[in-house]
Amino acid sequence: MRCPFCGSDTDKVVDSRSSKNGQSIRRRRECLECNQRFTTYEYIEDVSLIVIKSDGSREPFSRKKLLVGMTISCAKRPISSDRLDEIADEIKQKLESRGEREVSSHDIGELIMEHLKKLDDVAYVRFASVYRKFSDTTEFLEELKNIQK
Repeated sequence: MRCPFCGSDTDKVVDSRSSKNGQSIRRRRECLECNQRFTTYEYIEDVSLIVIKSDGSREPFSRKKLLVGMTISCAKRPISSDRLDEIADEIKQKLESRGEREVSSHDIGELIMEHLKKLDDVAYVRFASVYRKFSDTTEFLEELKNIQK
């Protein structure tokens, strides 16, 4: 593991523990060069999901990309990054439990919106406006009316 501070690849593991309901291992490491400590996570390598995008192209599923989209929508909202991590894990787990190797980007977007709607109205509308490609304020207002119902 390369140290994020000095770039050295010599370190020792100081602490290991199960994390995220047994889905990963959290390791606390100490660089043997600069003595800085940092955290890494190990995940089980899953069968790769392939995302079918709206233009028909395919790309590997990226939990990181899912998390970035949610993080942008939740910017300056009272939502912890740990909660967003949990949601990303729940969505990934739900997609994998379907037993299909390919999933549409539409399905992923709908799952994200489902979680954000329960979590925070502002984050939900932010995500929906990009995901559904609102072209004017009328569409935005319609979505707000739906939330108020």
